[in-house]
Amino acid sequence: MLGQKVKELRESNGLLQRQVAAHLEVDTAYIRKLENNEKSFSRNHLKKLSEIFNIPETDLITLWLADKIYEVVKAEECGIKAIELI
Repeated sequence: MLGQKVKELRESNGLLQRQVAAHLEVDTAYIRKLENNEKSFSRNHLKKLSEIFNIPETDLITLWLADKIYEVVKAEECGIKAIELI
């Protein structure tokens, strides 16, 4: 979820992956993997991303947490029920 959102924000702001990578002080391949959900974002990246895209950090934190929760419950038969219970 977060990776897709970052890609959408990057593209809508006319930024290249290398520009976002430079701001986060990582390489471009890392940004590609984040956007393709092959790697997880660091909590520390969220503040910088909110600055780049001029959006509230809480918007990104919500997606970051959702990704973390999904990783825990995705293989569980009762995963959706557990999320609904919360």
